[in-house]
Amino acid sequence: MKSLASLPRLLRILFVMLRYGLDELVLSSFHHPLASRLLVVLRFGRKFKMPRGERLRRALEELGPIFVKFGQMLSTRRDLMPPDIAAELALLQDRVPPFDPELAMATIQAELGRHPDQLFARFERQPVASASIAQVHFAELHDGREVAVKVLRPNMLRAINQDLALMRILAGMVERLLPDGRRLKPREVVAEFDKYLHDELDLLREASNCSQLRRNFSPERRRDHLLMVPEVFWDYCARSVFTMERMRGIPISQIERIHAAGIDVPKLARDGVEIFFIQVFTDGFFHADMHPGNIYVSDDDTTRGRYIALDFGIVGSLSEFDKNYLAQNFLAFFRRDYRQVARLHIESGWVPAYTREEEFEGAIRACCEPYFDRPLSEISLGQVLMRLFQTSRRFHMEVQPQLVLLQKTLLNIEGLGRDLDPNLDLWKTAKPYLEAWMRDRVGLKALLRNLEREGEQWAQLLPEIPRLWHGQLARPDPLPLVALELAQLRRGQSRLTRWVAALAVTSLLAIAGMASALWWLWH
Repeated sequence: MKSLASLPRLLRILFVMLRYGLDELVLSSFHHPLASRLLVVLRFGRKFKMPRGERLRRALEELGPIFVKFGQMLSTRRDLMPPDIAAELALLQDRVPPFDPELAMATIQAELGRHPDQLFARFERQPVASASIAQVHFAELHDGREVAVKVLRPNMLRAINQDLALMRILAGMVERLLPDGRRLKPREVVAEFDKYLHDELDLLREASNCSQLRRNFSPERRRDHLLMVPEVFWDYCARSVFTMERMRGIPISQIERIHAAGIDVPKLARDGVEIFFIQVFTDGFFHADMHPGNIYVSDDDTTRGRYIALDFGIVGSLSEFDKNYLAQNFLAFFRRDYRQVARLHIESGWVPAYTREEEFEGAIRACCEPYFDRPLSEISLGQVLMRLFQTSRRFHMEVQPQLVLLQKTLLNIEGLGRDLDPNLDLWKTAKPYLEAWMRDRVGLKALLRNLEREGEQWAQLLPEIPRLWHGQLARPDPLPLVALELAQLRRGQSRLTRWVAALAVTSLLAIAGMASALWWLWH
């Protein structure tokens, strides 16, 4: 039934692919005689005037938000695709066709109870940015503060649920048909994607994410020199409306404007790496949608060179176990301690316990050693991940769905860093931070800090310990009761055994008597 319900959407996807000639793009990437012959057949009678990059972009826009987000991720990986396609997909970051402003104003009125012309001193009908999930209008509050009002696209939930239903079916097919299907956990990955997409449809949740990130990089924590996060205006927020402080800056993708503004670009690249590691390892709460359309750089005289974060619909969080595990792995990689990397994978259960540590160590060394001591311009994280994937297949490593967002964010970070400073040494930039983080976690200061944090709870529990101890001692010894119950069970079992034996003997005698009577009658 689910397959039949998704059939119209699947047919729609195939129709759009054929309409824009995406089948031609796919087949042209295969260097095989059969693919070449099939390509000749498919090209018969079809001519495309638009360039291939534009055809791909338009197809993704027409297919909806999930496909647009896929294109946004690809747009940050210029090393993995032709430049013309990457440049065209970059338009998906904030130039998705907008929806009718009248619908946006109707949504605001329905959610906040008043027309935008009454809520705001000024409301701009023309959206300033339009993305896959929502679009943004500039406005001004009655006290003169400038704000940005984000409004959710109409009928988004239905469109996303259709695509997710199809993805679940495809994930089930992958799990059943591919040799590595179970190890890749495709259904768990789709479930994780489902969760974050539905979270993104709730703009109140996005507003709370924004508020949390702003607090994490507040002056009180002495991080405001790295990242600026807009203030949330809660009186103008609802499930489909999110009003925040208007931020001014230069999009991170406009490198020439950043240089012209006198901003230290190499430092900007290093700050980006530091921001990422602070979010992941210190806070365990990170912005997980860091494509260039969501990141600006301040060119104001008082805040010049600081990052500006926008769009907080997708954030990731890590447990203490995940943070410790990842930090130890990163440090072991940076120190080229491949035995420790192998040991951590086995201890965490990510590879089977029977894995030979020295064999896994050798495989990891062969995978990673060629990429050290190179600038970022000569390192493709995509190639490293591909080799790690091949290694993981050999050792039956399981995909960890909770880290899918982190992997995606790492790809975004690499794309941003490559554009800003091709000579950035990612390893040397990250290693000092991680070493300091580990010292802070395992040193005496960390022990005292943990004791202080747990002190409040222990202060409440300690006075209760004598009473709880006395109550435990005053309780009757449970062992005699248990012995009594066991004795009763044994007696009951003995009686049951005797009854069963008696019934069996009686049944045998009855059967023997009936057999004797039949024999006598027969003769």
